[in-house]
Amino acid sequence: MTLQTGARALAPAERAAALLGGDLTEKSLRLHLEGLPGVDAVGLEQRAAGLGTRSIKTSSKAWAIDTIIRLIDLTTLEGADTPGKVRSLVAKAITPDPTDLSAPRPAAVCVYGDMVPVAVEALGARQGLDSGGINIAAVATAFPSGRASRAVKLADTAEAVAAGADEIDMVIDRGAFLAGRYGHVFDEIVAVKEACRRPDGSYAHLKVILETGELTTYDNVRRASWLAILAGGDFIKTSTGKVQPAATLPVTLLMLQVVGQWHRLTGERIGVKPAGGIRTSKDAIKYLVTVAETVGEDWLDPHLFRFGASSLLNDVLLQRQRMTTGRYSGPDYVTID
Repeated sequence: MTLQTGARALAPAERAAALLGGDLTEKSLRLHLEGLPGVDAVGLEQRAAGLGTRSIKTSSKAWAIDTIIRLIDLTTLEGADTPGKVRSLVAKAITPDPTDLSAPRPAAVCVYGDMVPVAVEALGARQGLDSGGINIAAVATAFPSGRASRAVKLADTAEAVAAGADEIDMVIDRGAFLAGRYGHVFDEIVAVKEACRRPDGSYAHLKVILETGELTTYDNVRRASWLAILAGGDFIKTSTGKVQPAATLPVTLLMLQVVGQWHRLTGERIGVKPAGGIRTSKDAIKYLVTVAETVGEDWLDPHLFRFGASSLLNDVLLQRQRMTTGRYSGPDYVTID
């Protein structure tokens, strides 16, 4: 499999066609994806287990804790979300630890699309990761099920971008993928990517949620990862957090391996976001080690790796307070939202 130098600048359809020898059809996508080498499940899980037992030096622990915070998408995705809850979430992202203003900020807040205007207003001038602030990520495309017409999904995306979302977290049509309709999934990701286009020609970053807990096999996770990248996804994301299992270390390792292969092939860096079920700093550190050992420390950057989480930040802040003060703080020392 080869890709011409500079092909990473091509549009998704052209990029995929370059990889597939100019033949961008349902049949060619199937031949390519189903022709990928099978995943050695035992080897993958053993590798993940080994990485999960690695420890980091005490001198690196403070760095790891602060890095985790910087990589978090602080999330509220409940049917009962209110403007007040979103404002509280934004306030926590702006000042994670009121007792220690040196604490870093999360990369983004992640909300439903209709809450984007609330988040924009609450963040104000602090919006924008590239300018030292915080991004706003919006879930779209009939999250979490993905069960809606394409027109509805595209309108959902475009509305969130128009309201000020910096990032869109879309869900793939898992039913279509599992039925082998790879062309349908590819075309939908391409269309959603185009719906992320702003009037000035820039794009909101697109994270493609695979919902790996419903893909059932590692081979399917690998195929879905490749498909999402070929179609123009800026990030590949494990889960919505609404399906179990959500993020797991073996699945994240596999997705990082795909991203590493893509980088070696094209020179382009694609992000990875495990989401759902990562609740403690101890668990998060396992992911940091896995990233560093698989694709390198360059990926330990909010432009290339995120944790989708709601409760992780509190545990990390408590660990940070312990390292600063030398004693454990109780849960009353961090805010609920």
